[in-house]
Amino acid sequence: MATLDLPALSLVVLVGASGSGKSTFAARLFGPFETLSSDWCRGVVSNDPEDQSATDAAFDLLHHAAGLRLAAGLLTVVEHARRELVALAREHDVLPVAIVLDPPQEVCVARNAARTDRSVPSRVVTRQRDQLRRSLRGLGREGFRTVHVLHGVEEIDAATIERRPLRSDRRDEAGPFDVIGDVHGCRGELETLLGRLGYVIVRDDAGRPVDARHPEGRRALFVGDLVDRGPDSAGVLRLVMGMVGAGHALAVPGNHEAKLVRALDGRPVQTAHGLAGTLAQLAAEPEEFRREVRDFCDGLVAHLVLDEGRLVVAHAGLKEEYHNRASGRVRAFALYGDTTGESDEDGLPVRLPWADDYRGKAMVLYGHTPSADAVWVNNTMCLDTGCVFGGRLSALRYPEKEVVQVSAEQVWCEPPRPFLVSGPAASATRDPDVLDVTDVLGKRVVETTLAGRVTVAEENAAGALEVMSRFATDPRHLLYLPPTMSPCATAPEGADLLEHPAQAFAQYASDGVDRVVCEEKHMGSRAVVLVCRTREVAAARFALPAGSTGVVHTRTGRPFFDDARTEELLAVVRDAADAADVWASVGASLPGDGTGAPVDWLLLDAELLPWSLKAGDLLREQYAAVGAAARASTRATLDTLTTAAARGLDVGDLLESTARRAADADAFTAAYRPYVWATDGLRGVRLAPFQLLAAGRSSGGATFEQRDHLWHLGVADALVAADPHDVLLTTRRLVVDPADPASVEAGTRWWTDLTAAGGEGMVVKPLANLVRGPRGTVQPGIKVRGREYLRIIYGPEYTTRANLERLRSRNLGRKRALALREYALGIEALHRVVADEPLWRVHEAVFAVLALESEPVDPRL
Repeated sequence: MATLDLPALSLVVLVGASGSGKSTFAARLFGPFETLSSDWCRGVVSNDPEDQSATDAAFDLLHHAAGLRLAAGLLTVVEHARRELVALAREHDVLPVAIVLDPPQEVCVARNAARTDRSVPSRVVTRQRDQLRRSLRGLGREGFRTVHVLHGVEEIDAATIERRPLRSDRRDEAGPFDVIGDVHGCRGELETLLGRLGYVIVRDDAGRPVDARHPEGRRALFVGDLVDRGPDSAGVLRLVMGMVGAGHALAVPGNHEAKLVRALDGRPVQTAHGLAGTLAQLAAEPEEFRREVRDFCDGLVAHLVLDEGRLVVAHAGLKEEYHNRASGRVRAFALYGDTTGESDEDGLPVRLPWADDYRGKAMVLYGHTPSADAVWVNNTMCLDTGCVFGGRLSALRYPEKEVVQVSAEQVWCEPPRPFLVSGPAASATRDPDVLDVTDVLGKRVVETTLAGRVTVAEENAAGALEVMSRFATDPRHLLYLPPTMSPCATAPEGADLLEHPAQAFAQYASDGVDRVVCEEKHMGSRAVVLVCRTREVAAARFALPAGSTGVVHTRTGRPFFDDARTEELLAVVRDAADAADVWASVGASLPGDGTGAPVDWLLLDAELLPWSLKAGDLLREQYAAVGAAARASTRATLDTLTTAAARGLDVGDLLESTARRAADADAFTAAYRPYVWATDGLRGVRLAPFQLLAAGRSSGGATFEQRDHLWHLGVADALVAADPHDVLLTTRRLVVDPADPASVEAGTRWWTDLTAAGGEGMVVKPLANLVRGPRGTVQPGIKVRGREYLRIIYGPEYTTRANLERLRSRNLGRKRALALREYALGIEALHRVVADEPLWRVHEAVFAVLALESEPVDPRL
């Protein structure tokens, strides 16, 4: 029994004389919609499948239908003129396959004689079989990649098919992956990068690296150009080949590997662009190793499609219509990019910017053309950051979208055109500490690792520029702005509440979050605290003025204090960090850090109390005024109505509603008063830290969004416990399983007790901190505010039934989207800080958070 091997996406052409059984064969082995018949097409266009005058129109229909199917990625089976179908397959970048049915002539003649719909003369059948026999050897020259020939009735009837995925189709492999850019023989840098990514290097008896495995099962994925220009192409090949052979890595070829194969095959090639050096290195290796290198490079697939089609890796990138396709032009694009065939003034190919027009759903990672930074462009990223030219070797952790880089040990090869890297080398063209107003004017697009491209509208940028230039902290000290936070979904009709914990728990349960932490929402203002261990660190690391050791600013970047209280509060935090040895404990936990040395600075997210410390004018001029006016008017009216009722007048309904309004006015005043108390210096001031955003030394550092919230609260508790000044305040918390009714009930009861005692409410967060769910990044926090606190937000009488029902229609979609964009920008800013990126790069992300605050979103949410 013959089993025919077919690519899962291909154009299958059935070839055979009339009566060979093509229709029966197709009906037995292919689906009813997979086969396109020319007879059926004749019937469609003429109502008669035997109308030969309709043949041209029928073939037009057949080609059109086949083209639509192939464009949709569907295997298609046809019986038609072969050359036209090969051209159609090439047009859609699929593999053409021929299946030849060759039963004996007498069988074909007998079948035709038995047909009732039409009969083909025996002489025609004879001529068709003769032509078929003569053309069999030429099917390959016609362009068919695979030709299956079945002889005799028994072989035809017994044949089966097996559909195999294309070699590029690895959609069943979800990772996680570490996608590594162009190595170009830089073995030392590759070993360093693998170590930073967490891989354990395996060496042979000679001490040479021959494999690297990750303890958590991650796999490396190389984008090609392993060889040429660098000091040890043979060593890179030995390591990568070992990783791929052991199942610890995947790889796609680069144009340099393609050229190396041709050279090893003895074909004439120019040995420019580093090939001569690679050949010289390989010449010193055993012949067996050279054969292994040749076979390895030649066997690599030009592109890979992974993780259910969410990730595509190709050396030079790949536009969407080429994903999981197979043709010469797909391979050429994957190896060389979208070229014009021309050369620029440096003698390099002119390449078209395909990524600028990319709008595909799959993330595309590639290399080939060195760029100064690994940045997102329309869900694509170039990971060639010019290591061999003195830049960096880059990797992207997938699906985390985290860029990890190591610097080149030296310039191994002078670039054919000037090549600049970010960091110190970038200062040759731009001072990294000088801001340019054009960086924030007009419509801006900021690339983030969490959310891709985040767009800032021109009008929002203009408003933020005024705030930043007039009121904000010095940009050199403004490392982070907290994101806005969405409230929970509105409580259902019938409840006398607008917000309830059940909706927050239900949302996280639907996002697949298995545990959340409920944190007390303090009655204060959001504060970001940058505290340095010494004045020398503050001056050297952040250019703080003499005598300053940090900053304390609001969520819009404004300083909390304009007097000595800033340094007094920083001294409280620093003393607590000293007493609790937080500098050392955090330093020992820096990810990927082997020194364990104490950190020199901390960046804390916190709440500063009381609220009146920042919002005193708002409380006096708005809330107090509203409360006083409401109480005065309702009391006077209530007194009058009470007197009227005593006289026997029928004012009962009006008296009842006025008494309710008076009670609401009293409740409004009672709601905001706990947020106001007197302070004198730091006496009465409380700071409640709840998250460690980042920490570092004189250079570099780490962010901690991958640490769970109990770790962060543990750091905060250590500071509170060590504070002798009674300024630092703990944050109460409760862990809840949103899928466990008993745990949800306990969380709801905790919130009820908290708000009944006058508390503002709570914030519900994924315990694991940064979480990616099926629909992307999960909300980092959801606030659930108490019934009486919301009276401050929505007005004294918001709890009446009519007002509650009207407020239930509030739309949270824009608020949630805004919260995720601002969160991504905040994380991006922190990553740029600890990577020692230029000030303008950090400020770009920080400024964007402030600009998004001008989005038209209901401020009461």
